[in-house]
Amino acid sequence: MDHQPAPPRLFGIAATEAPVVAVIRRGPTDWCQLGRWDIAAPAFEPGAWLHGVIAPQKCDVSPDGRWFAASIHQPGARWEAGTIYESISRLPWLQALAAWEMGTTYTTGVHFTEERSCVLGEPDVGDVAPCLRQWGLAVNPAIQFAVERRSGWTETDDTPPRAAGGPFDERRAVTMHKRSPLAGSTVELRVAGSFAGFRSVPGHHEPAEYSLIDGDQVLVALDDVQWADWSHDGKLLVATTSGHLQIREVRADGATAPTFDADLAALAPDPAPAPDWAASW
Repeated sequence: MDHQPAPPRLFGIAATEAPVVAVIRRGPTDWCQLGRWDIAAPAFEPGAWLHGVIAPQKCDVSPDGRWFAASIHQPGARWEAGTIYESISRLPWLQALAAWEMGTTYTTGVHFTEERSCVLGEPDVGDVAPCLRQWGLAVNPAIQFAVERRSGWTETDDTPPRAAGGPFDERRAVTMHKRSPLAGSTVELRVAGSFAGFRSVPGHHEPAEYSLIDGDQVLVALDDVQWADWSHDGKLLVATTSGHLQIREVRADGATAPTFDADLAALAPDPAPAPDWAASW
């Protein structure tokens, strides 16, 4: 009997000022890949493969979609930043323009800010000086859905308060929602589920449940979706449970229809060096 590999786990981080999504893929086992999804083109550009783990909720993409702040666990890595480190690179590559050792996975990662300052403790400011000419860097809070909060998602009124979540806020049943950016629209995306970066970790966290809501009415349960967000112009961006990236139009009755599809499940690890343009700020 032929063994069919499990579909990849996918997570997106949308740039706040550009039609770009950083896509983090996990799978096959022990491999991750970074990609750049250009929503305007539209097109998906595969990038670096890593024999290790990229922790999605500890990562960020700069508001202009240029740089990627990564939190990485790479067993067997042999360099000055060690095996557990954070880095800044040119999306969709992981060649470090700056990197610093963390030494433990009990960290929250970093994100880009409008204020051009570095409040990390590590690295030395000189290491990230080119970044600071445009964006600052700050430590992520220990809270569920940290990535989504930076792009406008908020907790629903019936979500338990933060105090119930423990030191890393991993114990709450959190529901988040985000209104469509289309003028006059009352439709919102809603997600309820795990604090994990990838929305399903078999044996540890149940899959998140995505749906489209209008007021108190559930328009449609997005049962085939493992990650979703709105584009700046109101299109629905999704990663499906079968490993596809799609741009979907949302109809008045809540039905969705794909206008773009990229099959990431068909990709296999193929590590390659970063291009020359990714080696400098």
